[in-house]
Amino acid sequence: MSTVELRTDAEPVMPSASGTAVRGWTRPAPTAREQRYDVLLGLAMALAAVFGTELARGGSPTPVDLGIGGVEPYVLSAAVALPLCFRRRWPIPVVLVVAALFVVNGERVLFAFGGNLITQATMFMAIYAAVAWARDRRLMKAAIAVVFVVMFGWLTLNFVHALRNNAIEGPNQALFSPYVSNVIIAVALNALYFFGAYFWGRTAWATARQRFELEQQATELAAQQDANSRRAVLDERLRISRELHDVVAHHISSIGIQAGGARRVMDTDPDAAKNALNVIEESSRSAVNEMRQLLGMLRSADPDLDVGTPDPKEPQAGADRLPALIAEANSLGLEVGFHQIGSPAELPKTVSVSVYRIAQEALANVRKHSTARSAHVTLRYLGDAVELEVLDDGRPKHAPVGSRLGHVGIRERVGLLGGESEIGPRPVGGFRVRVRIPLDPQNRPLAGGS
Repeated sequence: MSTVELRTDAEPVMPSASGTAVRGWTRPAPTAREQRYDVLLGLAMALAAVFGTELARGGSPTPVDLGIGGVEPYVLSAAVALPLCFRRRWPIPVVLVVAALFVVNGERVLFAFGGNLITQATMFMAIYAAVAWARDRRLMKAAIAVVFVVMFGWLTLNFVHALRNNAIEGPNQALFSPYVSNVIIAVALNALYFFGAYFWGRTAWATARQRFELEQQATELAAQQDANSRRAVLDERLRISRELHDVVAHHISSIGIQAGGARRVMDTDPDAAKNALNVIEESSRSAVNEMRQLLGMLRSADPDLDVGTPDPKEPQAGADRLPALIAEANSLGLEVGFHQIGSPAELPKTVSVSVYRIAQEALANVRKHSTARSAHVTLRYLGDAVELEVLDDGRPKHAPVGSRLGHVGIRERVGLLGGESEIGPRPVGGFRVRVRIPLDPQNRPLAGGS
């Protein structure tokens, strides 16, 4: 596609439906394929014009003058069509040349001019191409004005000549004389012909401009959506990183306490010291694994983003706080039920926090983007994994339904923990958010890879 140029002589444009406008837009030059098509069109029109002239000659009720060399009508009829080979490449010169040859045809070979539809179509196509493809809009308007003045001036001279020679007569007595009637008909047909070509060309130019504007908007929207999705992923990773920081700090504190206790009872109670060392070993392994996840996410995060700091007074999020979250949602007008399946088990801190955050995001989406009046949260302990499911019975609101970046964050969080997610409409109506997260840290991928 050719590069779009910005020129001060281009026509101003009307605002689009989006409220934006492309000012100073210039239509790109025709492609090589379009230029080849124009050459074939011009040659085909020239051959058709020659054939049309022969038909006009055969259909003439009176003898015709073939002019210079006996081929003048054929040469002129082909010549008026050949410039169409360049109608989109050089539209303004083409319309001026075609207009000149159009007048010459009308003066030199009247029988071929009046009876050859190809010649008439050629002038129409030249005007259309000039208006639709001219890149310099001011020059185009000046050229079209010259063509229109010449054509209607030529028509006027013919009427004056016919009036002097009393060439337009008729036997019928009507509201207007034969001369006046013919003048009205001719002016109306020529106005429809010339101005029709002009406005059709303007429509084509405006359509091309609108198509360019829509492509620009689509590109901007795609870039905006990519940036928003990337920001959502980064925000979620940074949020997890802050939570993992608290988790790792908890492990380190636990290790310190257990080590101090083991040191004190090492001589008097070897078994207690051994148990403390086992706790230290398990905590250190969990801390190392979660620290690797933390470092992996920090490598992926954008260092230029403002990370911010969490509110130190806010209670630590976790699966054990789901009842409080549901009570809060109920207080906001959404009727939420809660069901727990399986024997409760102590979840790893990262998993526990993620279960809470996913439920929080899912319920927030129900309130904001659904007509649902009720929802249900189910927490399942499956031994080697934990599963969270949030269901609602509503439909998406007709208002803008958001960017769905919350869903991006949920998938990102679950993916980092090695789990799987299912987010989407339910076959029976409503919406489902279901995630399954493994509890064994050894089965989780390390974010960022190492």
